[in-house]
Amino acid sequence: MKYTQLGRTGLKVSRLVLGTMNFGPQIGEPESHAIMDSALEAGINFFDTANVYGWGENKGRTEEIIGTWFAQGGGRREKTVLATKVYASMAAEGDPWPNFDRLSALNIRRAVEASLKRLNTDYIDVYQFHHVDRNTPFEEIWQAVEVLVQQGKILYAGSSNFPGWKIAQANEAAARLGRLGLVTEQCLYNLAERRAEMEVIPAAEAYGLGVIPWSPLHGGLLGGAIRKSAESGRSATGRSADALSNSTVRAQVQAYEDLLDKHGLEPGDVALAWLLTRPGITGPIVGPRTPEQLASALRAIELELSQEVLDGLDEIFPGPGASPEAFAW
Repeated sequence: MKYTQLGRTGLKVSRLVLGTMNFGPQIGEPESHAIMDSALEAGINFFDTANVYGWGENKGRTEEIIGTWFAQGGGRREKTVLATKVYASMAAEGDPWPNFDRLSALNIRRAVEASLKRLNTDYIDVYQFHHVDRNTPFEEIWQAVEVLVQQGKILYAGSSNFPGWKIAQANEAAARLGRLGLVTEQCLYNLAERRAEMEVIPAAEAYGLGVIPWSPLHGGLLGGAIRKSAESGRSATGRSADALSNSTVRAQVQAYEDLLDKHGLEPGDVALAWLLTRPGITGPIVGPRTPEQLASALRAIELELSQEVLDGLDEIFPGPGASPEAFAW
């Protein structure tokens, strides 16, 4: 496994991040534990989750599964850099009672305590804001974060799905208060969805945030979706199906798969390896449902893409260009 500094912090993390969103909704506790064991054995030390994972009536279930894994001991918690998130409502389904969501100081305090209990730990390494809260000033958010840091309940704060200007606003407010501010940004970023290059990633680089892309295969679209459909005789589903219904996107994906066939490369491996070549990227989040899928993702760490392949990928999936030139000229 290869490691890198997490943004401007002194923390070292693996260049693949284990995403846990499937733990509970898609796979059971024993299978989830086996994947976490395999990840740790492979050197992946950065695990990502969220308080709302499990969804619906099972909100919080994913954190509970991680907590029972930590409880097995063997250095699991000590070796793991744990990131979770706060924003979505954790109130019971259909319960409109206020202050159980977003980023008020009250909800941050409440959510941290609940996550610590579910995760069976006394601290969270990276506490991430899952979405922007347009109604809570950053002065309040940073005050709440500072209390938790002083109490030893969290070490760092990060963002998820923030636009570039919110990253700037958050860290300028933190600087005025003498606080560390955001150290990570988790955003949608992959070959097929490169809009983050316009402002989010430049803002993250300017303020020293490590970028953690989610959906690196774009819902399976970049994992050989057309080839797999042809081999199995089954149509793509979910995000892949929606994307492939667009003739322009389908042509891009076909060109992508043809390019990689020419070079004897696997689409999923290349999609991950490409992200690892991008400036400012800490590591993509992978969400395996089986140990085999995890093993496949690990191949990307050692894969070096030739300039010919990189140029071909840029030709098929051109980026949006820098801001403001991309839209002003």
